Amino acid sequence: LDSSRAEACTTNKAEDNGSMKPRQRRVVAVASLTVTALHAPASVTPFSQSHVTTRRPSRLHVGTDVSSLLYQEQEKLLVQRGELEESLVNAISLEASKVKVRGTGKAGGFGKSSSPRVGPDKAEGKPYAKILRKEGVIRIDNVLSESTADALREYLYNLRYMSESDVKEGKIQPIQRFADVLLKHNRCDLTVPLGDQIVSTALYESMCKSPVGSIILSEFGKSATLHELSCLMSDSGSQRQVIHPDTPFIEGKNAVLYTCFVALQDVTLDMGPTTWLPRTNTKDAHEIFRDQSGAEKDDFISKTPAVLGTLSKGSAAVFDSRTLHCGTANRSDKSRALFYFSFKSPKLAGSTGNPASIRRELGDARVTLGDLTSDLVELGKGNECELIGRLAGLMQ
Repeated sequence: LDSSRAEACTTNKAEDNGSMKPRQRRVVAVASLTVTALHAPASVTPFSQSHVTTRRPSRLHVGTDVSSLLYQEQEKLLVQRGELEESLVNAISLEASKVKVRGTGKAGGFGKSSSPRVGPDKAEGKPYAKILRKEGVIRIDNVLSESTADALREYLYNLRYMSESDVKEGKIQPIQRFADVLLKHNRCDLTVPLGDQIVSTALYESMCKSPVGSIILSEFGKSATLHELSCLMSDSGSQRQVIHPDTPFIEGKNAVLYTCFVALQDVTLDMGPTTWLPRTNTKDAHEIFRDQSGAEKDDFISKTPAVLGTLSKGSAAVFDSRTLHCGTANRSDKSRALFYFSFKSPKLAGSTGNPASIRRELGDARVTLGDLTSDLVELGKGNECELIGRLAGLMQ
């Protein structure tokens, strides 16, 4: 699934008259049988199980051998659909917005003030949040220092190796370390524990020293709950995903989930950066995207401006979970890692419509933004983190 040269994505766009090669028509017709599961009809009850629109669809609950065969066939159809969508999308690099924070007298980047940052600030978050509400995605540079990004990347790849070994030896179940991910070949979603210093440092820098925490505070308040804490890893050879939202658009409701992707290395065009379709966190966009025939959806994709997450190391993209997006194919010889976390609106009591990528013990703790950032501020002062220490003791 990530951003900063202004680099256009090479495309083979369909003719404006809507003509399509026979092979492409067959792909649309067949793939729609599978892709429909990602885009529920408008008539279903909000947040019911049938309304899940997620990057992590569940396996089919049938016999193991049959399930495996059906899943392989499903993945083939999704790969074909993704290849078609790639020919329709015309994307440019996602650039950092120029934001002027009231009282600072400065624009762009962080909107720095003369006094040192001690934690999230709602006033600072408002101008960023205004852009995020409209565009559905915003880039923030320098969220992590290069040294922290490097150390966190090394830590997470070591954690992945140990977790894969433990799963292979039968010590733990895969779900205890990995969340489901769409098109899992050469791609994984590694859930991250709390407790290790490098994870706490990364959260402190991103939540308390960058505007990210202020944006979420401005939108959701201190009662927002930590919904996900994980790392998406896309290895060489991973396929392009189909375009999808992580959560559905529900009439009368604002955003329910904001996610922050942080690049742990420079993400180049060939490493499979995330593609977002800005301004698609809307009712109209979601209704068009549910088009079962595929024709209106394809026309919508071809005509909607898109941006690529070709992020520099330590930079981040914050997005509304309703914004249409996808991870693209990694055609490089390098693995791409995106450390990420998301917070859920306190106004939503039920499910977001998206299975959370988070350690079960951490998800059950329902950690609030206010409590977590207060603990992280203490970390920045060199004091003990009581909450994080307590949560670390729960990790299995």
